[in-house]
Amino acid sequence: MININTEPKNDTYRLLVDLSFDLCDEFILVVRKDLCLKPNDSAKSVLEKLNDYLKEMKEQSEWAGTELLEHTAYVYHYHTSPEAREIIKEVSNSLYSWVQPNLPEDLSFYKSGKPWLVNTAHEKQSFILSEDKSEIDRIVNIKGLEIRL
Repeated sequence: MININTEPKNDTYRLLVDLSFDLCDEFILVVRKDLCLKPNDSAKSVLEKLNDYLKEMKEQSEWAGTELLEHTAYVYHYHTSPEAREIIKEVSNSLYSWVQPNLPEDLSFYKSGKPWLVNTAHEKQSFILSEDKSEIDRIVNIKGLEIRL
């Protein structure tokens, strides 16, 4: 596990998003049911922009890095694509800004059905699950990314 020590912001965030889209085939966003989205919310706008890349939306009590004890949330599963990548980079400039009500929560990436970049934004915690030497080399070379192997 590769712990991300400080929040990736600006160029570091964009480079991490680019790498995640290069290596992964799915990403998720979460909408908590206890924080309703209003029609003009920016969070709802993001979901609408990403609608063409939606694989499925599931009501879940668990997702990468999170397990709810008594509630469920809506977890949106998306295909990675060049267009979705640009939307993700356009609507935010930091990994931990993915928190309701401003944005959907916990932008995370999956590779072949398994969590790769796990982000629990409201707790300001994230890590990468990879044992692939070439991936680790690419992660280590992201300018400004402070990690612990």
